[in-house]
Amino acid sequence: MKVKSPLVVQTRDGQTANVVTKTPLLESGDIEAKRQEILDYFHDSFTLYESLFECLAGDEAFFRRANRLRQPLIFYYGHTAVFFINKLRVANLIDERIDPRLESLLAVGVDEMSWDDLNDNNYDWPTPEQVKALRDKTREVVDRFIRECDFAMPIDWNNPMWIVMMGIEHERIHLETSSILIRELPLEMVVDHPLWGNICRDHGTAPENSFVNVAGGDVEMGKSKQNPIYGWDNEYGYSAEEVDSFTASQFLVSNGEMLEFINAGGYQNDTYWNEEGRGWLEFSKAQHPNYWIKDGEDFKLRTMLEVIDMPWNWPAEINYLEAKAFCNWKSEQLGTHVRMPTEAEWYQMRNGLDTDQPYWDQAPGNINLEHELSPCPVDRHEFHNGIFDLVGNLWQWTETPIDGYSGFQVHPTYDDFSTPTFDGKHNLFKGGCWISTGNYAIKDARYAFRRHFFQYSGLRYVQAQPLPEPEVSVYETDQMIAKYIEFHYSDGDSGLGVPNFQIACIDEVARYLDGRQTGKALDIGCAAGRSSFELAKYFDRVDALDFSVRLIEAPSKLQSTGRQRYVCTDEGELNLFREVILRDFEGYDEVKDKIAFMQGDACNLVDKYDSYDLVFAGNLIDRLYDPGKFLNLIKDRINPGGLLVLASPYTWCEQYTPRDKWLGGFKDPAGENFTTLEGIERILAPDFSMIGQAVDIPFVFRETSRKFQYDVSELTVWEKTK
Repeated sequence: MKVKSPLVVQTRDGQTANVVTKTPLLESGDIEAKRQEILDYFHDSFTLYESLFECLAGDEAFFRRANRLRQPLIFYYGHTAVFFINKLRVANLIDERIDPRLESLLAVGVDEMSWDDLNDNNYDWPTPEQVKALRDKTREVVDRFIRECDFAMPIDWNNPMWIVMMGIEHERIHLETSSILIRELPLEMVVDHPLWGNICRDHGTAPENSFVNVAGGDVEMGKSKQNPIYGWDNEYGYSAEEVDSFTASQFLVSNGEMLEFINAGGYQNDTYWNEEGRGWLEFSKAQHPNYWIKDGEDFKLRTMLEVIDMPWNWPAEINYLEAKAFCNWKSEQLGTHVRMPTEAEWYQMRNGLDTDQPYWDQAPGNINLEHELSPCPVDRHEFHNGIFDLVGNLWQWTETPIDGYSGFQVHPTYDDFSTPTFDGKHNLFKGGCWISTGNYAIKDARYAFRRHFFQYSGLRYVQAQPLPEPEVSVYETDQMIAKYIEFHYSDGDSGLGVPNFQIACIDEVARYLDGRQTGKALDIGCAAGRSSFELAKYFDRVDALDFSVRLIEAPSKLQSTGRQRYVCTDEGELNLFREVILRDFEGYDEVKDKIAFMQGDACNLVDKYDSYDLVFAGNLIDRLYDPGKFLNLIKDRINPGGLLVLASPYTWCEQYTPRDKWLGGFKDPAGENFTTLEGIERILAPDFSMIGQAVDIPFVFRETSRKFQYDVSELTVWEKTK
């Protein structure tokens, strides 16, 4: 029996939303009509997401960690709302905050990075009522911004409406990922829902899979900035590949076909699993797909809100490692080479479909919430050439680790959306699934997850030539990041006779440490982390924070792998390829495990960052949006007798700090020069007093092999006397 998705959902507080929507076209149209279209799209998205959390049976479900590698659902309930506020602020489009504590606590998600700290004791989660109040206020702020902002057509990266679209499409990503976490909660923590309980009820025998011929050809991937559909940074650029002819499975691998692999001992036979897969098996103790439930000699299936008899004709939901093992088993069975398709091979199949989400009248597959609110039989939605589920039903894993296309650029408002996944550990999947909406449902969508990650993802296998080992871009090519790595780890080898700034600062700090407590230090604004390693020589623990996740990837990688490669500019288009090796720096191997690299906002630190014997803020205060707030906040985070060390060239600039927030560098009301040092002293007194003398420490920031920026930072040391 086919089930059609309801057209409208109504939440308990009376908000209504269209269930089926289309992501807006952004290249042309009347401004006021487009404003209304985006406003409607915002409210539909915001309300639809809130309706998902009505599936939770009570407050306890918000705080239960459904997956030990993910935050509890209370985080995701608020995360999408604070994203709107944080990104509008980063883009300098609004000044207001709603709740600074929650906007920090709920800002950064989890991708199992090395700095992820998932100890429950470190989080003071808000109540669902508090988060709902935050969401209500966010709705008001964003609604007002959409109604009042000035914008022009077309809407591009530099348009204020692009940031609104970024928030909307981000929320639609979490519509899908949050539903997975709800699915992983104990069954007693969820309740039926008039929308989300409307799943497919068509269960039957799995069809026999077969192969379909796919002609080869030249495949072009990537889109231009003139593309009329909103996109994430990794979608832009250009790549071309010549694809040989291959054969592809007619259907996605069904639960019935997956059962054959299980019955053949697939989960017990190490030869089918690669090294990473065997490690995951040892970790997970998996004997079958994650959402299967053993029921005597049979299996049942956990959907989002219930346990049902196993629908053998639905597609099997598996991670990449399981898909890889299945392909290896299938190769053995068929005596040929079976694997997942590459991204280019998927495009070669997809290019036979000449429509996309914003343009179709009705979804050609089980996608965009236009059909069932769950997977459905693999032989229901046929496309060209006899291929089923070319788009929709489940995402389809590929053999391709995600990387940027040629010409890739980071969007400045969201600098860590894609680049943290360019590590060879995140594989692309394509095609979308039943709950993929908005950007998730378009042809050019490029999403990648760690290979042990569970999403609504499955497998279409192909018979094709074996692939070489993927080449992973091991060099940091983002020039801003590379320049910071060079600045931190070059050891003053510019030839200008200027010593390394981080070492010079910590050497100066060390003069004041004799006889003082050296238990815990905070390196706030740590950037590429050299000062953190130096502080760890003296302190038992160092918390190293920076606002940019992209920046702290470098020291975190250096800490975990012992090396970091990067590309810096020589001249023009000529580059130098360099490598930092941890063991080349005296004592760093011995102290690296003392450091915890984390993302954090210096002006809005969460409560767990407290009780420090020393806080070091190197070249930070003149880049903060509210340096006075930072100084007042940090005073209470330092132990009596502890030290606050400030180093800054005092290059006040309204690009970073509003004029009324500068600490000095202007005339006071009496017309006298008012220096930053005087401003710092005024804020810190009487709790802190400066010890020793201010010290000038020069530094050089390399632009190219023959161009350097020379600055002088004033370092002061302040002792907490009260």
